[in-house]
Amino acid sequence: MFEAFRNWRRERILKRSSLDERAWRSVLERYPFTRALSAEERGRLRELAILFLHEKSIVGAGGLAVRDEMRMCIAAQACMLILNLGLDWYRGWVEVIVYPGEFVADYEYVDEHGVSHHVEEPMSGESWHAGPVILSWEDAQLRGGETGYNVVIHEFAHKLDMLNGDANGFPPLHPDMDRGNWSGAFSAAFEDIGRRVERGGPTGIDSYAAESPAECFAVLSEAFFETPDAVRSEYGEVYRQLAAFYRQDPGARLERRPATVQ
Repeated sequence: MFEAFRNWRRERILKRSSLDERAWRSVLERYPFTRALSAEERGRLRELAILFLHEKSIVGAGGLAVRDEMRMCIAAQACMLILNLGLDWYRGWVEVIVYPGEFVADYEYVDEHGVSHHVEEPMSGESWHAGPVILSWEDAQLRGGETGYNVVIHEFAHKLDMLNGDANGFPPLHPDMDRGNWSGAFSAAFEDIGRRVERGGPTGIDSYAAESPAECFAVLSEAFFETPDAVRSEYGEVYRQLAAFYRQDPGARLERRPATVQ
């Protein structure tokens, strides 16, 4: 009975949606990974975005007035990660806070030696466990291009990672996935990126991935959607693991001729 009620509620939300279709089509044209979607995938992304915008509050901070098209940009990118997973993967929190540009994170933490630290640093994005996603709009509106940079995908990848606790680069895997294969692929990539950064050589992947296993997963998730060929050529096993986790193959999509958005 609960499933029937949930489906009824879902259909009711979709039927009553006031999504601006012209603005939505404009949003889909912004990003290579949405332009390459099939008609069926675009339809599912639209429905997910409507449900996301119904359940999540996207509010401005620092004087930023958040327009509907800005909300759609964030929703479209966030929902790409769960296109074949479902909105339940974003359960347990309700708010996205958007600043005009970089914001200052002010927090304290205790390291593994029991020493307390106070940190103040500018950030373009942040995800809190069971709390909000915080974004810089200046960064959120960027297209990744050759760098693979995408702060929205990065922070929402952290949210998936946090579904089974603190972000550690090990989100809850599907039953048909092997934990050892995941760990082996990401550990090897993390160590390789770290070695390259230490030597000052090129990595092909944003060097921020060397910060921690959690950042490695988030950065490689950015690149998986933005520059899938870079992940596939540098870390083929990571690409296969991400394709199994997200249940998507962005590289194959981008190899097809992009369809015209309907």
